[in-house]
Amino acid sequence: MIPLRRLRRVKHETSMAPHHHKHHRKHVFDRFSTTVTRATGSSYAFLIATLIVVLWAVTGPVFDYSNSWQLVINTGTTIITFLMVFVIQQSQNKDTLAIQLKLNELIASDSAANNRLVDIEDLSAEELAVLKKFYLSGQSARGVVPTGSRISDSGLRAEAARCV
Repeated sequence: MIPLRRLRRVKHETSMAPHHHKHHRKHVFDRFSTTVTRATGSSYAFLIATLIVVLWAVTGPVFDYSNSWQLVINTGTTIITFLMVFVIQQSQNKDTLAIQLKLNELIASDSAANNRLVDIEDLSAEELAVLKKFYLSGQSARGVVPTGSRISDSGLRAEAARCV
């Protein structure tokens, strides 16, 4: 196991590589997306968004419910939604990776654990379906382990037949 201090030192040493500007931009976007995701997920952000919609609705009679009045809210929400997709996805990717690493550490720390599932996120949907059938069938509780380090096409059919 690599101590956290060592990981930070390695990260710092590699950040001085020739691609420093590329890594710096990625780090800036990562911090930005984390900050925006936390802020927009707060009750204050919801309150502000609700107030904007109420204010927009109240001004409807003033602008005679014109096309321009409708265009303001439609354009604003479309732009914000489009940009938030990327910000939220960045934050979600980071969180997913952190969870996967924590789970991998838990599996690796138990010598009795089957570490076959450590890289399960790399499996196809079909392979995941086979593993789901396997674990739902109760074979894992009886000590039966799926064959092979990865499920091949032929192994996939055999596992599916065995687990059904």
